[in-house]
Amino acid sequence: MRVEKCTMKKYHFIWVLLLIITACSPSKENNTAIDGNIKGLKKGILYLQRLQDSTLVNLDSVEIKGEAQFAFDFFLEEPEVLYLYLTKEDQNDINDRIAFFAEPGAIQVNTKWNTFDANAQITGSVSHDLYSEFMEMMSKFNLKELEIAQAMQKDTLAFDSLQNILRKNTVNRYRYALNFGLNHPETEVTPYVLMKEIKDANPIYLDSIYRLLKPEIAQSKYGKALGKQLGK
Repeated sequence: MRVEKCTMKKYHFIWVLLLIITACSPSKENNTAIDGNIKGLKKGILYLQRLQDSTLVNLDSVEIKGEAQFAFDFFLEEPEVLYLYLTKEDQNDINDRIAFFAEPGAIQVNTKWNTFDANAQITGSVSHDLYSEFMEMMSKFNLKELEIAQAMQKDTLAFDSLQNILRKNTVNRYRYALNFGLNHPETEVTPYVLMKEIKDANPIYLDSIYRLLKPEIAQSKYGKALGKQLGK
C-alpha cells in the first residue's frame, strides 16, 4: 500500500512539474505582419504560401469582396521566401503569384489585379531588397541569353561566334552570382540564390562561399540546404 501511495505521489509530482514547465515555456507570438492593397480587385481569394518539401502549402488566406486591402499576421522563424497567390474570377492563372523574401517585421505589398506579380511593390524587408537586386541582374543575363539563342536560329553562319558570346554571358552570370555570395555572407538570401540560380556551378566555388557564411546563416534553413547539397 505504501509503495502504491509513493508511486501515485511520484506521478502526481511529475504531472504538476510538466504543467509548470508548459506554462512557463515562451509561446511563439506573431512577429510578422504582411499587409497591402490589390488595386482594382473586386473579388478573389489571396493565399499566403510557403514551399515545404517541394510543395506549396497554404499558411493563411483572406477572401476579398469589394475591399482590396489584405493583412496577414503570423510567426516567422527566420527570413524565408514566401508567396502570395491570388485566385480571381478571370479564368487566367498567369501573373497570379508573387515570390518575396519575407523577414520578421512589418512588410507592405501593393500591386494591381491585372498585373499581379509584374507591378508588385514590396517594402519593409531588407532581405527582399537584396533579393530583388540580385534577381534584376539575373533577369538581364537571362534576357541576353534568350536574344543570343534567337539570333543563333536566324543566322546559322554566325553560329560559332554567337555561341562564344553565349558562353561568355553564362560565365558572367555565374561570376556575378558568386561575387554576390562573397559580398553577402551575412544574409539568408545568399544560400538561397546560390541553390536556385547556379546550383550546377562548380561545387568548389560554392563550397568556398559556404565556408564564408556567418555561423547563424550556415545554420539557417537555406544554409543547411546548401550544406546538404554540398555533402556537408
